[in-house]
Amino acid sequence: MRYISTRGASPAVGFLDAVLAGLAPDGGLYVPETWPSFTQAEIADFAGRPYAHVATEVLGKFVGDEIARETLSDMCDEAYATFTHPAVVPLTQIAPGGFIAELFHGPSLAFKDVAMQLLARLSDHVLALRHRTQTILCATSGDTGGAAVEAFRGRENTKIIAMFPDGRISEVQRRFMTTASEANVACVAVNGTFDDCQAILKLALADDGLKQAVGLSAVNSINFARIVAQSVYYFTTAVALGAPHRPVAFAVPSGNFGDGFAGYVAKTMGLPISSILVATNANDILARAFQTGRYTRGAVQTTQSPAMDIQSASNFERLYFEGVKRDGVETGRAFASFIETGVIDIPPQALAHMRETFQGLMVSEGETSRTILATFNETGEVIDPHTAVGVSAFQRTRKFDAPVIILATASPAKFPEAVSAVIGEIPVVPRRARGLADKPERFDHLPADIEAVKAYVLNFAST
Repeated sequence: MRYISTRGASPAVGFLDAVLAGLAPDGGLYVPETWPSFTQAEIADFAGRPYAHVATEVLGKFVGDEIARETLSDMCDEAYATFTHPAVVPLTQIAPGGFIAELFHGPSLAFKDVAMQLLARLSDHVLALRHRTQTILCATSGDTGGAAVEAFRGRENTKIIAMFPDGRISEVQRRFMTTASEANVACVAVNGTFDDCQAILKLALADDGLKQAVGLSAVNSINFARIVAQSVYYFTTAVALGAPHRPVAFAVPSGNFGDGFAGYVAKTMGLPISSILVATNANDILARAFQTGRYTRGAVQTTQSPAMDIQSASNFERLYFEGVKRDGVETGRAFASFIETGVIDIPPQALAHMRETFQGLMVSEGETSRTILATFNETGEVIDPHTAVGVSAFQRTRKFDAPVIILATASPAKFPEAVSAVIGEIPVVPRRARGLADKPERFDHLPADIEAVKAYVLNFAST
């Protein structure tokens, strides 16, 4: 299996090289040269199988012969043994035809753990094989940083720097990063938005000198291994509700579009997904794109669902690439223009291709709060604000011809202030998160400036 850039100007690489690089040299994102697939019988065979088994089968399609199947299976077993629920991603019914997929039973209480625990083991494997070390620079809107720190803390071959927008994430999200005491972990509060952090990350990854000096890599959802790992729960939850013998639909709270594109991957591989509803908060660049055909950057607004406070969704480039029939030149032109103008007019054929799978809907702050309260009153389930965005979009749409799986992306315990303000109760804190408030924090402050961050990375990597 070979991997190509969405911008068409970088040579094809293998899976492990794509994992280590994160971003392609031409600034594009890696995708498979050809999409692998499952037969309907193979998908049906996932029913009742352990989560790690399904993960091994899905990852195996993309890894090819670069990792022995037994080794890959061991990695998946180890990664998902870190989850507190035996199903890893259990389903809970909240309405007729509506089910929540609980993606928050991992070490940092968010869906990012599902991919990050596996990515850390993949990285360890290839670094040991090649006698290399790496420095990870991570940009987070809240949950990626905590999951990355949990996955990579204490690892001998990796140093990790987690950047987060100062004052724009919850205290619990911040503490999952900043209370790590291991010497290989550094955290940076950036005076800006997540989009600023993400732009700095891409500029850093495009600096060949910096990459060579510190072995720079990324674990954001620009890393294709993250997308593949997230596609696994589409298969496990869909099969639990009758796939492939009947179609399923999904409602996905979305910011950077990694979760949404993971669903596209699962559908491309043969999973019968009738629709994916992309639910956004007021930062609705994706909802507007699917509704109007214009991908237009706006000003980032602060909301009670901060991990979705994004106005530049990296993984949209992968979908655009597929929509323009894998034309790397056109994709490169469009996203180079987007950096300058903040606008992409999606070609009609590409938009039609996107709408075959996706629809978009924006959920207001008031709707989010009302959904948290209504869900609690009607079902007893406590949901976080991000999940509430997905539930609200599902309830407003109601035009599905299949059961709908809503991705519950984070534990309500990560947003106690927002949740308790609505339901009048503080969410139960899982055992692994207790004591965070009593631990000392360790982080630095930097301006939203690429040169300042590069100097910080060089200094930290050399210590």
